[in-house]
Amino acid sequence: MKWEKTSRAPKVAPPSADDTAPSGWLRFREVVWHFPRLLSGLGPLGPRGPEDGPPVLVIPGFLATDRTTMDLRRAFARGGWRAHPWLLGVNTGAKKDTMQSLGGRLEAIYDGRPILLVGWSLGGLFARELACRQSDKIRGVVTLGTPFSGDLKTNTNVREFYERIAGHDVNQPPFERFGTKPPVPTLAIWSSKDGIVAPAAARGLAHESDKAVEIPTLHMGFAVYRPALSWIVREIRVFLTEVEGKAPELTPQRQD
Repeated sequence: MKWEKTSRAPKVAPPSADDTAPSGWLRFREVVWHFPRLLSGLGPLGPRGPEDGPPVLVIPGFLATDRTTMDLRRAFARGGWRAHPWLLGVNTGAKKDTMQSLGGRLEAIYDGRPILLVGWSLGGLFARELACRQSDKIRGVVTLGTPFSGDLKTNTNVREFYERIAGHDVNQPPFERFGTKPPVPTLAIWSSKDGIVAPAAARGLAHESDKAVEIPTLHMGFAVYRPALSWIVREIRVFLTEVEGKAPELTPQRQD
């Protein structure tokens, strides 16, 4: 009897940790780590920093608010920026009027100087989409732990929560999605310690941003961990100096 050789199916390499959403345990750690820092969100919600400082609009992440990003805006204020909140309440996901509402915030802040958009996590996706629509008023986009690259179904460990709360498929927001690099300078800040987003998703591919910088912090740290916040403000200054050919005109403050 003659045996015929059969070809074996090629081995498929397992996905790397860089491309895979973190485990549920790391998601739990992120939430617990954030609790002791909740009190840092107390204080007036209005703009912070010198009135003549360059404007920056900070957009919170999923289920976060302007209270959550208070320390981030304080860090910008200390660095000499005029930091503005988004004033749209809890970010419960994409809504039909999200882009219109953010466009309204741009109009309210705009004084002839282009505005820097800084979006944390989901807020970064909103910032990129807004910049594709109103680039004439935007100085640049900075994303903090934002899953803008790869498959939105698998690059975070909160996709099911998002779809349940937002009420739509993560790939089908209730507005037109460009999903491309904005036509403005774009900086992606990411972390290999992120407990919510796959590092590769927040870093992106070479054509998806102008620069990617790693800052070693947890996902929540992009909004509340003070050493990381100071680092973020420094990296933005370096980035803008590189793309604009001169350092931003800032008057750093000791108090915000």
